[in-house]
Parts: sequence; structure tokens; C-alpha cells
Amino acid sequence: MKVSRKIALIVFMVLVGVALAVANLQFQRSNAAEVEVEVLQRRDLEAIVSASGKIQPKLSVDISASMVGKVTKLAVEEGARVNAGQFLLEIDPESVRSAVDRGEAALQAALSAQQQARVAVETARVNLERARETLKRQADLWALRLIPRDDYDRALKDVEVRETERKAREIEVETQGQRARQERANLESARYDLTKVTLTSPISGIVTRRNIEEGETVVVGTMNNQGTVLMTIADLSVIEAEVEVDETDIPSVQIGQPARVAIDALPDRTFRGRVTEIGNSPIQSGTASSGAAQAQATNFKVVVTLDGEVPGVRPGFTSTADITTATRTAAVAVPIQATTAREVLLDAEGRIVPGSTGGRAAAGSVEPRVSAAERRPAAPGAAAPAAPPPGHHREEVEGVFVVRQGRAQFVPVTTGIAGDRYFEASSGVRDGDSVIVGPFNVVRNLKDGDPVRVVEHATNP
Repeated sequence: MKVSRKIALIVFMVLVGVALAVANLQFQRSNAAEVEVEVLQRRDLEAIVSASGKIQPKLSVDISASMVGKVTKLAVEEGARVNAGQFLLEIDPESVRSAVDRGEAALQAALSAQQQARVAVETARVNLERARETLKRQADLWALRLIPRDDYDRALKDVEVRETERKAREIEVETQGQRARQERANLESARYDLTKVTLTSPISGIVTRRNIEEGETVVVGTMNNQGTVLMTIADLSVIEAEVEVDETDIPSVQIGQPARVAIDALPDRTFRGRVTEIGNSPIQSGTASSGAAQAQATNFKVVVTLDGEVPGVRPGFTSTADITTATRTAAVAVPIQATTAREVLLDAEGRIVPGSTGGRAAAGSVEPRVSAAERRPAAPGAAAPAAPPPGHHREEVEGVFVVRQGRAQFVPVTTGIAGDRYFEASSGVRDGDSVIVGPFNVVRNLKDGDPVRVVEHATNP
């Protein structure tokens, strides 16, 4: 009888225990947060820097006038294809041609004067020889005292005069030579100005802009006046996309990195290229005020040269370049929306103390860090947070929540490169782990060890 009572008591206690366990399980299930998870898998990742800008030809030349005048001939239209050396337009040459004629006449006059000076030198030399012969005869006669002293002195003075005259004529020849050289230089300058009235194409390309009409007068540029840009010729065989990259992305951009360029005017097509130039100075905005300039982002010019020709492209088209700054093959890819930050308690060896992870930080990229409001001192009378045990310290770390045995476990993650939707996890998780990706409000308030219930598996693209 006693044995039967003992057995019945044991059975009753077991049933009570089972009932309590079932009730506890049901209670936990009812309090478990409903979450969405995604099973990690390995993916090929690309770190992309996107920037917008304009399409420009690699070689573009602005044609300007070097002299003032009226356009008398115009041989090309906007959009026409021209070859190097092809005639473009002519500025009225009459005034310059007259200057050439005057220069030629002045040069001939100078050459004639030089020739006359040479003849005068020869005449002075002959006169000098004759005076010397006369002086010799007068010297012989004076030695025999057959002539007066005055005749001898007169012959001597005549030789001196003839020598001075010859030197003067030689100097005149040199002077006329200098004048002839000056006139020749003036003539060459006039002839050069005459060549500037005819403008030819310096390169082969397309006339992308024409700002002049036949009969209009061109203006020469000065220090304070840019002058008239008559037309622009561009070589469209090599096309570049000049984009503006934010300063935070510039350190990851390198010469030679591949890029994909999309042109708004040419939809449904992308063009491959490579980074060929990175600006060392930020792009200056000349129209912004000092206060507005401080609020503007700092951008740097990056040039992407497209591979091959681009049919139908025109300078100034709006473009977007996606520059691949890094790649990873078969990396453990974690969804960006699964990332969160938590303040955890670390032991002396740097390991997380179980159950020490709070729910203060947000998930994903919306609030990746504890906000300033959450860092404010506690209100008067509120309980102060307990001091960490000796050898322990608190630290905010990035990580994800992984579902393990029906509970959310916070796992710190060391990140690598980031793509559009995923980032590389170099440590902390492995492929096959189920990470919590939503809902956002649930992930925001999750704590390490909270019970969770999976209601949806995110589709892996």
C-alpha cells in the first residue's frame, strides 16, 4: 500500500514538472520576438564608388582669333567632321595685305639706300687713294723745296679728310644694313599676320560648337577679356567621363581601377572604362558664398576613360560612373541591414560576457551607433549602471544577431569591403549561420539571449 502511494506521488511530481516545463515553453514562445532571418552564404563582392558628372572628349580645342576683323568666309557648320589642316574660316585680309605691301616697299627702299651707301664707300675709297698719291708727290716736291709749305700741308689735310669721309660712308652702309634688317623683320611680321587671317583645323574631329557667323566681327582676347571663341573642335575617338567623387571615397580610388559608365542620353547601355586621372585639389565653386561653401560637400575630380568609341555621344552628356575599388571572391556575405552596434562587457581576455549585451544601439545603417540622447547622464534619482567587475570593461562593438537554439546571440563581426547590399565578414560568422535581418524595431531592441521565433526566411538573391 505504501509502495503504491509512493509511486503515485512520483508520477504526480513528474506530471507537475512536465506541465511546468510545457507552460514555461509556451510562455517563452508567447514572449519570443518574431524575426526575419537570412542564411549566410559565400558571394563575390565588389566595393563600388558611384559618382556623377559629364561626358567630355579627351582632346578638345577652342578656336579663337588672333586679330580683330570681320569674317569674310566661313566653310564649316556645327556638327561637321573636319580633318587636320582643313580650312575653317577667313578674316578680312585687306588691312593686313596692305601692311605686307608697305613692308615690301620699305624693305626695297632700305636695300636701295644700302646699295647707295656701298657706292659712296667705293667713291670715298677712290678719293682717298687719289689724295694719298697727291700727298706723295707734294712730299717729294717739298723735300726739294720746289713748292711752298702750304701746298704740302694742304695735301696732308686732304688725306685726313678723305679717310674720315671713307669711315663715314662705311658707317652709313652699316646703318642702312640695320634699317634693311628692321624692315625685313617688319615684313615678316606682316606676312605672319596675313597667315592668321586664315584659320585651319589643328586636329581631326567634330565641330561641336560654332559661335560665329559670316559677316560678324571677332574680338581678340586680352587680360580682362576672354575674347571670341569662334568654334570648338573635339576628337570624339577617345571619350572621358569627368565625375565628382566625395572626399570620403577618394582614398579608395586608384589609377587603373575598372569602372562602368552609364550615360543618361544613351539608356539601357553601360560602357566600360578605367580611372586615368584623380584630382589632387578639391573642386572649387566660384558662385557659392562663404557660408554656403562651408555647408557644401568637398568633391574631387576623377576622370574615367572609356574603352573604344561611343556612337552617338556628345560632349556634356550627363553620366554616372561606378568605380570598382575592391573585389572579393567567395567571401562570407552579411546583409547590411543585419548590422548593429552594442555596448558589451568584455572580460580580461577580451571575450564577451554572456548576457551583457544591451539593446541600446540600432540595427543596420540607420543608426549604427548609440545616439547622443542615449549617452546623456541618468536623471536624478535613477539607478546608476553597475560598475564592471575587476578586469572587465565595457566597449561598443559592431556585430549581428544569430539565431541559435531559439535565442538571439550577439556575435561581433570584423568587416571587410562593402557592396550594395552585403559586406564582407572576415571573422565572427560563417556561411550557414542564420542572421536576423528584421523587422528593424525588433532588431533595435534585441538583447543577447532574448528568445526569438523565425517567421520568415529572407530570399537570397
